[in-house]
Amino acid sequence: MFRMIAEVINMREEEKKPTSTIRRILKQRWALSAIYIASAAIILAAAFLLQNSFDDSAKDGKEESAETGKNYGEPSVEVNSNLETIKMPVADADKSVIKKQFYDVNADEKAQEEALVFYNNRYEQNKGIDIAMEDGKSFDVKASLSGNVTKVQDDALLGNLVEVEHEDGVVTRYQSVKDIKVAVGDKVKQGQAIATAGKSQINEEAGVHVHFEIRKDNIALNPLDFVDKQASAIQSATEAEADKEETPAVEGSEADKETPAVEGSETDKETPAVEGSEADKEETPAVDETDEGTDLESGTDEEGSVPGEDTTEESDSLKDSLNQSN
Repeated sequence: MFRMIAEVINMREEEKKPTSTIRRILKQRWALSAIYIASAAIILAAAFLLQNSFDDSAKDGKEESAETGKNYGEPSVEVNSNLETIKMPVADADKSVIKKQFYDVNADEKAQEEALVFYNNRYEQNKGIDIAMEDGKSFDVKASLSGNVTKVQDDALLGNLVEVEHEDGVVTRYQSVKDIKVAVGDKVKQGQAIATAGKSQINEEAGVHVHFEIRKDNIALNPLDFVDKQASAIQSATEAEADKEETPAVEGSEADKETPAVEGSETDKETPAVEGSEADKEETPAVDETDEGTDLESGTDEEGSVPGEDTTEESDSLKDSLNQSN
């Protein structure tokens, strides 16, 4: 009996103890439903944010691809052509010979004469080098550098022409060729066969050969100066040459023309001509001396009087005045 009473008392005391807020909420019937709804809302919000971020990145990618695709369809130049080493336009350079050298304005007189091409009673400067094989046989003409074919021309005088364009205004030309294997707009790689060596009317002495040129901004350069060098050396060489030509011409010529011409000529013209001639004219006139000499010789002055008589009359008048005063 006492034991039962004690348990009832303990149970009532436990009921009187305050319970935690979370426990009270969890005991409610709507608690679990509210928790599920809140969790679902958080998950949906996170998914929405992720979806927006994916859409933004996709739009940025489309804009970048649109920018890069603007120049689609235009002819492109090999990006790494400046890093390529310029090669001779033949498969085996060791078995080739140079039939005619490039005309160099700085070479000696003999070398310049040998680099002249004689045709139709006229001498022309050789703008490239004429390459042939030692055995005189035909051979494949190779692309010296990678690039785009910009000209293919049939020309009996020059022996047909293929022109390949590279970066920075550099162009390689191949003349005296036949059996051309490329067309305008083609992209060629270094070492690719583009034609076969042939003959030309302008240089029949060379026989079967290829006339090879390297041009920078349409100015012919000596190919042998750049063989086995990177194509970027052409740009560096032309810039250095331009600096040499411009610097002395501007500074030297202006000083030589202006300084001596202004100081020397003005001094020589003004000082002797003005001072000397004016002094001579004013101090010693030729006409006065002649007139005075003539008057003295004739014994008369300009008014026609005799100097001797004037002096005598003056002396007599002085004597009279003295006597009167006495």
